[in-house]
Amino acid sequence: MRTNRDRLVMISVQGTVSNPEHTGRHSVSHDGEPFMVPGTGGITYNVRVGDSAFGWEVDHVEPGVSTLLDQKDRNSPQNKGYHFYSCVGNEAKVVTGDAKGAKGVVTGHHGGAEHILIDFSEDVLDKLTLDDKFLIKGFGQGLKLLDYPDVHVYNLDPNLLEKMNVVEKNGELHVPVVAVVPPFLMGSGIGSTTMGTGDYDIMTADYDALKEYGLTGLRFGDLVYIQDHDNSYGRCYRKGAASIGVIIHSDCKLAGHGPGVTILMTCAKGILKPIISQDANIAKILKIGRFEEK
Repeated sequence: MRTNRDRLVMISVQGTVSNPEHTGRHSVSHDGEPFMVPGTGGITYNVRVGDSAFGWEVDHVEPGVSTLLDQKDRNSPQNKGYHFYSCVGNEAKVVTGDAKGAKGVVTGHHGGAEHILIDFSEDVLDKLTLDDKFLIKGFGQGLKLLDYPDVHVYNLDPNLLEKMNVVEKNGELHVPVVAVVPPFLMGSGIGSTTMGTGDYDIMTADYDALKEYGLTGLRFGDLVYIQDHDNSYGRCYRKGAASIGVIIHSDCKLAGHGPGVTILMTCAKGILKPIISQDANIAKILKIGRFEEK
C-alpha cells in the first residue's frame, strides 16, 4: 500500500509506571455477584500479549507494563499527549533504573484509565520498579492510505501496518483478523470521540453469543474486525462500516464491559474486509509477549 509515512513526524513522549489503584471494596458484576479482584495498573508479571483475555481472576487487567504521565491528572493535555502520540507497535525504551536501555513495544491504549501498555521481556519486567520511566518514539498518528482516502488510520505504527499482510483487491483492503465481532456486542466506549487515546469494549455478559461468534478464545494482541461500526469521527453503529482493532485488556465483570479494543483502522464504506487467521496477533507479528524469540 502507498502511505504517507515519509511525511509523518516521530516525537518523543515519556511516561512512568501507573501505580495500581483499588477501592478495597466490592463491585457488582453483570450477574449481580459481588467481586473484589485486581484490576488495572502496575507491572503485570504473568500476563502478556499472546495470553488469553479470558479466565483470569481480575477485572480489566492489562498485560505487561501500564504507563502514563500524570496519575493525579489523567485528563491533563500532557497526559493526553503521552497517550495520543504513543502508537501500537512503537518502540519504548527504559531510561532509568536497573533495566535502563532495554527496549519494549507499545501494545495498546486503555481509555478511562488513560494508560499506555508496553510489552517487555520477562527479564526486563523483573528489573523494573514503579519509579522507572519510559521514552516512546511516538510515530504513526496522521498515517494515511493514499489510495484509500475513506479509510481512517489511528494509533498504528507504519512498521506494524507493513507486517499485517493486508491484501489489496478490487478497491478493497482485506485484513487478517482472528475473529469478526458483531455490532451488538460492542459496549462501553460507544459514543466516545477519543479514538486516538482510548478503546472500547466487547460485552461478555452473554456467553452463548460469544461462543456463537467464536470470541471465547480471544487473546491479548489479537486483531479483530468489528462489523457495522464506524470509528472515523466517533464510535458509532453504521450499517456497512467496519473497524479493525487490537485486544488490549482482559475480560471484565461489569455490565457493558469486556475485552478492550484499540482501533487501528476504520471506514464508513464497505472497503475493509476480514481474512480469518489465527496468526493475526501483534505478539506473533512482532515476536513479542508469549511469542518473543528467545
